Amino acid sequence: MLVIQGLPGIGKTTIAKAIFNLIAYRFEGSIFLEKVRETSRTNEGILQLQEAIYSEILGGGNLKAHGVSKRINVIMEILRHKRILLILDDVDKLVQVENLLGKCDWFAFGSRIIITTREEKVLSTLQEDCHLTYYNYRVKELNQLESHELFCQHAFKRNKPTKDYLELVDHFIHYAKGLPSALEIIGADLYKRDIQYWNSILEKYKKFLNPDIQQVLKISYDGLDQTQRDIFLDIACLFKGFYKEVVVHILQISYSYDPFCDIEKLIDKGLIIVDNGKLVMHGLIQQMGFEIDRQEVEVSKKHRRLSCYTYEDALEALNGDTGLDEIRGITLSLPQPRKMQLNLEKMRGLKYLIIRNVIYEDLKSFPNGLRLLDWNEFPLSSLPSTFEPTKLVVLNMRWSHIKLDEHFEV
Repeated sequence: MLVIQGLPGIGKTTIAKAIFNLIAYRFEGSIFLEKVRETSRTNEGILQLQEAIYSEILGGGNLKAHGVSKRINVIMEILRHKRILLILDDVDKLVQVENLLGKCDWFAFGSRIIITTREEKVLSTLQEDCHLTYYNYRVKELNQLESHELFCQHAFKRNKPTKDYLELVDHFIHYAKGLPSALEIIGADLYKRDIQYWNSILEKYKKFLNPDIQQVLKISYDGLDQTQRDIFLDIACLFKGFYKEVVVHILQISYSYDPFCDIEKLIDKGLIIVDNGKLVMHGLIQQMGFEIDRQEVEVSKKHRRLSCYTYEDALEALNGDTGLDEIRGITLSLPQPRKMQLNLEKMRGLKYLIIRNVIYEDLKSFPNGLRLLDWNEFPLSSLPSTFEPTKLVVLNMRWSHIKLDEHFEV
């Protein structure tokens, strides 16, 4: 058994199809079952998948047994002496495999089972139960050379770009960060387009994720419950780059329960990665989070998380007088130091505040519900006297202008 695991759009299905086409002729029966996750949502869909295994591998005939469990037994009895190649594409729950193959302990010697999944640990128990030689392969992002070749095949229908497009090609490859589906979608969109179009769409992609890429990536997000979705958006918009233990502690205070299990679920789905103890994510996954959050604002007309990286975006989002009490988190990171006025005292629901390169001279107060206050080079000599940080979990004011009392002890 080989389990191929990785991000949506990373190439799991493409690899599985290539293997199938290469070796299927060696077996007494073979089948490639696509969209197992989607088809298995209904009992009728499960029955269709079982029927497909039975008829395709035996070369015709109908599975006459009724009910999912009875059909599993029939499939096992007939195929246990047959050397087969079976590929289950896009599995996200162990029960989807069990509904088709039982406990996977009946296959004839020499059979091969290949499963593609976005979930890191969903099939881990199979390794102990199935009594098969078990391999797990995680598909990695393409390197620079591979990305360049794949992108050019779709954007130019050849392996190299024309001279005028060299620099732009590098920008798009950097944007896609090795995700094959993104390189293919963007490359196809740019085919036979002039340089003006390339420059224009590059600027657009920096602000808005291509809808086709969004659709591919959002599959993992759609499989989350509501709390897990909220935590994912909090990390994408506010906590990317923070230490995992710190984020768990912050969210535990905010959500009034231990969110460790939900963060582990996000890791299993590949939505976030732990690197040297810090929570990071693929750039396009983060942009998907920004886009989902933006779409939620369009529906509710209320901001919950603000991630502003330009002065203009910050002015538009923060200078109003309505809806400010709905904001729970702000990341305001300007490329250059700028003076700004923030109505922080009106943001009664604010829990997370991250500020970079903002010169603020008339700060009256912070909301007392803050869990995170992260303001490098804080410009004032002291915190507002009315601020009561009873719920504060993390305070980071590196290189601030705060003056400590001479009797203050660290």
